[in-house]
Amino acid sequence: MGFLSKLKGKMGPSQDVMEEAEGSGYVELDTGAAEDRAKIVVKPYVISDFEHIKEILDDLRDGHTIALVNIKPLKDKDIVELKRAINKLKKTCDAIEGDIAGFGEDWIAAVPSFAHIHRVKKEEAKSQGHVGEVTEYSD
Repeated sequence: MGFLSKLKGKMGPSQDVMEEAEGSGYVELDTGAAEDRAKIVVKPYVISDFEHIKEILDDLRDGHTIALVNIKPLKDKDIVELKRAINKLKKTCDAIEGDIAGFGEDWIAAVPSFAHIHRVKKEEAKSQGHVGEVTEYSD
């Protein structure tokens, strides 16, 4: 009994794959699903109510999404809810070992553990001519 026959006996239901391997010497596997899963998504969000952060939190926990969040609608509507939403985002980023920072007055970036948000000190930003300011959301 050959190696492929033994392997075929152990594998069971994948009969077609084993026959293809015996006939041509190789097997072509569909790796499309794995490629889609490995990609990183940069996704914009808008928060106008506290409940809107649920989708952001779910995507961050999934680990494949960099969230760019427009907080202006909630900031204009209710500053207390905005602080609550930012605290919830910060706690989730801490839990997943991610990072969170504000850009300008109306945007927040939240990233999973594989990414880091670059921060420049105010003195360096002025001397190097950096445009935006990054707000620290850490303890």
